[in-house]
Amino acid sequence: MRTAVGTVELANPVMTAAGTAGHGAELGAYLDLGRIGAVVVKSLAVMAWPGNPAPRVHPVAAGMLNSVGLQGPGVAEWLERDLPALEAAGATVVASIWGRTVEEFLLAAEALAAAPPSVVAVEVNVSCPNLEDRSAMFAHSASATAAAVRAAAACGRPLWAKLSPNVADIAEIAAAALGAGAEAVTLVNTVLGLAIDVESRRPVLGAVRGGLSGRAVHPVAVRAVYDVRAALPDAAIVGVGGVSDAASAVELLLAGASAVQVGTATLADPRAASRVLDDVERWCESHGVGAVRDLVSAAHRAGGTR
Repeated sequence: MRTAVGTVELANPVMTAAGTAGHGAELGAYLDLGRIGAVVVKSLAVMAWPGNPAPRVHPVAAGMLNSVGLQGPGVAEWLERDLPALEAAGATVVASIWGRTVEEFLLAAEALAAAPPSVVAVEVNVSCPNLEDRSAMFAHSASATAAAVRAAAACGRPLWAKLSPNVADIAEIAAAALGAGAEAVTLVNTVLGLAIDVESRRPVLGAVRGGLSGRAVHPVAVRAVYDVRAALPDAAIVGVGGVSDAASAVELLLAGASAVQVGTATLADPRAASRVLDDVERWCESHGVGAVRDLVSAAHRAGGTR
C-alpha cells in the first residue's frame, strides 16, 4: 500500500482532506491517526481568522455547500496547541496554509519553518481570495498561483498546491504551480455553488456563495486529475473530491493520482478515512493488485484518449 507524493513517502494512499478533520487530533477518538497515510489539517493563516458569518454549511443533493471561511487559530497557536496531540497519536502530518496576499503566504510559511519533522509537507491552499488582485482567487491565475507557491517555499518543506476546479484550463495552473517549486498538486478544491431558500427567497449561506463538495464533485475531480496527468505526465498528484469508498478512491488513482484525500465523507462518518483505507486494501486483494503503484495512471496506459 506504500506510495509517494513527490519526495514524501506515505505508508498508504489515504489521507484526510483539509477542512474536514479539524486542526488537531479530533478524529483520534474514532480511528488510528497513525495508520492512515497522513492527516491534512485545516488551512491556517499566519494570524487567527474568524471565518464567515453563519449559516456556514448547507446539505444539498449528493454533497454539501460550505462557507466556513477558513476559520482558524493561526500557525503559531496551532504549533503550540494542536500539533502535539497529532504527534502523540503517531500521525504523519501535512499542514495547510492560506493567505490573502503573497506576503501572508510568506509569513505563514516562515512560521511553519520551525515545525518538527512530523510535518512532512505543506499544502498551499491557493483557492482563497487574493486582495492584491481585486479579491480574485489565487488559483484562477497562473501567475498568482506561482507567486503564492514561491512565497510558501519559506517553510522549507515539500509543497503541494491545492487548486480550484473553477478554471478553464487546470493543467495550465498546475504547470505554473509545479514550475514555481511545488512538488505536487492537490486536485481539486470545492466547486463554487449557491443555494436559495425558496420560502424566504434568500441565499441560505451567510456568505451567499459556498463550496460544493461530496459525491457530486467526484467526476469533476476525476476529470481534473486525468487531464493534468495527460498534460503533465511526470507531475505528482493528490486526488480529492467525493472519495467515500474503494471505487471512488481507486478511480482517482487510475486517473493519475498517487494518493487520495477523504473529505466530506468524514463529516458524515468520522471513521471514513480508515474505512476507505480498509476498502481499498480489500479491493486490491480481490482484484489481484500487488502494489498501489500499479494502479496509478493505469487508465492512461489502458489507452484512454487525451
